[in-house]
Amino acid sequence: MANTYIACDFGAGSGRIIAGTISQNKIELEELHRFPNRQIKLGNHIYWDFPALFEELKTGLYNAAQKKLNVRSIGIDTWGVDFGLIDKSGNLIGNPVVYRDDRTEGMPGEVFKLIDEQALFNETGIAHWQINTLFQLYSMKHGKSSQLDIAKHLLFMPDLFTYFLTGEVYNEYTIASTSELLDARTKKWSDKIIDILGLPRQVFANIIHPGSICGKLKKEIAIETGLQDVDVVAVGSHDTASAIAAIPALGNNWGFLSSGTWSLLGIEKEQPDFSELARSNGFTNEGGVNNRIRFLKNISGLWMLQRLMSEWEKAGLNCNYDFLFAEAEKATPFKTLIDVNDQSFLNPQSMSAAIQNYCISYALPVPVTQAEFVRCALESLALKYKSAVAQLNQINNFSLEKLHVISGGCQNKMLNQFTANALNVPVIAGPVEATALGNILVQAIAKKEISSMEDGRALVKRSFLVEEYLPGEASGQWEEHCGL
Repeated sequence: MANTYIACDFGAGSGRIIAGTISQNKIELEELHRFPNRQIKLGNHIYWDFPALFEELKTGLYNAAQKKLNVRSIGIDTWGVDFGLIDKSGNLIGNPVVYRDDRTEGMPGEVFKLIDEQALFNETGIAHWQINTLFQLYSMKHGKSSQLDIAKHLLFMPDLFTYFLTGEVYNEYTIASTSELLDARTKKWSDKIIDILGLPRQVFANIIHPGSICGKLKKEIAIETGLQDVDVVAVGSHDTASAIAAIPALGNNWGFLSSGTWSLLGIEKEQPDFSELARSNGFTNEGGVNNRIRFLKNISGLWMLQRLMSEWEKAGLNCNYDFLFAEAEKATPFKTLIDVNDQSFLNPQSMSAAIQNYCISYALPVPVTQAEFVRCALESLALKYKSAVAQLNQINNFSLEKLHVISGGCQNKMLNQFTANALNVPVIAGPVEATALGNILVQAIAKKEISSMEDGRALVKRSFLVEEYLPGEASGQWEEHCGL
């Protein structure tokens, strides 16, 4: 039988368990299970429902066993920065808190009283976002959380899933790099930063890298799912690291845009960039697969549109994407342009009200119709991409010639065309399931079925079609608005 690898891909909005089978020099994907990922407000905080997510994971593995697939290994990837704490008895100390929780408000200012912003960047290479693990942990210390006192291990979300599957404790490199607590040069924990912040050093586990065998399914999990003693492999466990690993790119001067709830726009590099130009422009150096650096800028992606759609659905309005995009095409171009990264859009009660209040504050035309909101959100996002690419070109002294758009957002045809127009370069959209593919490729390399990431990318190119968007006639109009 052909070899199958199971990718367990958890996004901030939904999760999916996907089987990847390599046969006849191509890779085929089969979705085994898909489920929502809920944020639950309980008391003063917003939590992820980890026990429910773990149950969904086991359901996906059970489905794989029922299909009698020749499963060689399992890999897990998730969103970044969030974590769970394990006590000395091996139990989870409460559900993980969502990065959008307000417990980190004001924490960057408190941290920068202890360490200079530039010095912190020069150690970690990570942009200072208040959602980062560093600020989450310092908020717990600042608030005298008893959880930190009893914690034995800190496990990022993919590490946490692996721990309950195998019983093994580790921190995978790509996910750990998002924390702003890793020394970007040594790729180990920064004892310097941890000591300055007064965090408990003992909770940070050994760092392992993509392609490492973590362990086998625990006996009870193997029996429950029917998969027996399958290996669990550390992949690029930050979902963007896995997605970028699968990009079917050729040549040089190409960039990537991982388009989902967040937009992560950047390039692959051999070494981190600690320059002041990189820091002041908000770029970050996250760990990648194959010892690469993901030099990127974090932009609030389709979150705004997702929240608008959720509001409209509750209000009983038409939420058909084709209908809304067709209506948005008719709306006045560039009527309302906003900063999608503004703090007011991080997690408002009402996204439509937040956008309207922002426009009133800055004396901008206020969107009223659904079409106006959609056009405002997507045009503003494409302009943010344009600004980020201009900075990327300047910092790296090159000219981006092609942008590969991956993950779920690559299906947004309107945004893809806006992006091609705004950047005035071709946009290559796909594959949609890049994250699962990158996850599977690393497993296949670990199991020696694929020899290298280059061969893996060639395998993806042979197996999946992509869609190209060329700059349109309107591309010149975007220059007039690039300062917004």
